Order: sequence, then C-alpha cells, then structure tokens
Amino acid sequence: MKIGLYFGSFNPIHIGHLIIANHVLNHCDIDRLWFVVSPHNPLKESSSLLNEQSRYFLVQKAIEHEPHFFASNIEFSLPRPSYTIDTLAHLREKYPKHEFTVIMGGDSFQNITKWKNYQTLLANNRIIVYDRPGFTIDSSLSTSIEITKAPLLDISSTYIRNLIKEKKSIRYLVPDIVMEEIRASRYYL
Repeated sequence: MKIGLYFGSFNPIHIGHLIIANHVLNHCDIDRLWFVVSPHNPLKESSSLLNEQSRYFLVQKAIEHEPHFFASNIEFSLPRPSYTIDTLAHLREKYPKHEFTVIMGGDSFQNITKWKNYQTLLANNRIIVYDRPGFTIDSSLSTSIEITKAPLLDISSTYIRNLIKEKKSIRYLVPDIVMEEIRASRYYL
C-alpha cells in the first residue's frame, strides 16, 4: 500500500491541514494518508506546544470519519527529538509491505538541508511538496520530489491559538468536533 506521511505538530490540527491532506490523497499517487503527530520538531520552539497525547487525540477526532486518513503516534515511542529519517527507518521495518512518501510544505522543504541526513532522505524517498506562497522549492535537490499545487488557506495553528487566548471564535477554522474538544478541555488558554 502507498502511504503518504504528513508530519506535523498539529498544534492544533485545522481545516488547512485537512484540505492539503485531501488534495494529496485525490491528486497524488497514494492510497492512504497518515497524519504523523510529532512530539517536538527539533527546528521549532516548543513553549506553546500542547501535550502530544492531546494533539494526537484532536487529530483522531478531526479525521474519525475519513477511512483513507489515519492518525499516527509512532514518534511518541521513538528517541527524542524525532527525526524524519529515523521515523522512516522504523516504519519500513515495522511495515515492510508499505511504500512511504513524505508530504511537506514548501516552507518546511526550504529548510530540508538542516534536517538530519537530508541527502539520504532525498535520495531514498519520494517527497511530495505542496507549494506555499513566498517559498521556492528547489527540485534540483532530488529527482524524487513531486510538487503539487494544493488549495491553501492563509491560516495557521499559531493564529488559531492566539484567537483562543483572546477568547475569540475559531469556528470554521477547525472541524467542529476539534473546536468542541478544545473548548471543553480548555486547551490553549
């Protein structure tokens, strides 16, 4: 089975993430898409990061009715910080019959040369990069890079967290079930 791995903090997951995932599923050669919830991105600040189990739960709730989506907490049991190259090695060992593809935005891809063993990652893996305004995708780094033009919304998890802190509505920015869970658990206040 061809599995697309959409790595992220998902802090929280929002409609923009889901639109990109749906686009990749519809337009790229993958059978299923896994949202891989990262405990902590080594290239990002973690001070505003909701605990990993809560973020994983919100992803599960957001995708519970989509049979082609799956929430993965695989990185929770791996050494920290988690690195994509190590996660891929672990997944290939655990699921040898699956073919894995990494999905990332142009903003993340712009930093690819800072990633652990990035040359090996690019040489041995198919990478789907969705275009982001203001970021150039250097596809000359590897022949395994596929660029897709996913519909993008100009929203971010940071924007959503700020709205929550300001006690403003996040309706339509996250799935209703996610909004309800955030409100009930008083996340991000």
